[in-house]
Amino acid sequence: MTPDPIIPHQIRKVYEGRIFSLMVESITLPTGGALDVEIIRHPGSVVLIPVTDAGEIILVQQYRHAIGRWVWELPAGSLKRNEDPDEAAVRECHEEIGLVPGRVERLGALYPTPGYCDEEMIFYRASGLRAPVDGESAQPDEDEDLEPQPFSIEQIRSMISAGEIIDMKTVAALYWMRG
Repeated sequence: MTPDPIIPHQIRKVYEGRIFSLMVESITLPTGGALDVEIIRHPGSVVLIPVTDAGEIILVQQYRHAIGRWVWELPAGSLKRNEDPDEAAVRECHEEIGLVPGRVERLGALYPTPGYCDEEMIFYRASGLRAPVDGESAQPDEDEDLEPQPFSIEQIRSMISAGEIIDMKTVAALYWMRG
């Protein structure tokens, strides 16, 4: 039987940013001890596995300032306030790789850092990729400088083994990638 969730008796917002908020929540543990827990509150995100007609997976390379390097990863993005994740998957695919998916299939969801963040990453397979037509425009985020490129699953596995792919969501998505 799963224990009931612990309800905080005090919540303080320390920071409100563009993408997330930082909260300090005071809780009492089941053992009776008191604890202040720092939590990043995040609206959630979508992660795309864009599959070409040839069966390749499109990754994007982008600079990640937090780690000071360029990273190959699956396209992904945060949900906007009250945005439907299925619609966000289509939007992010268009914004990040410049192609519109004919189909998005929800595969599952993971919490990348549940020890201090409530972000839920929802994974999608995007297929039937096509160039946008008149009236379909996408606005990449201003901080994105992306280079999309297709890879075979074997190439992606080799890149992970060689330390060329270090992004955890991309490595975790191998579970859903089928050759």
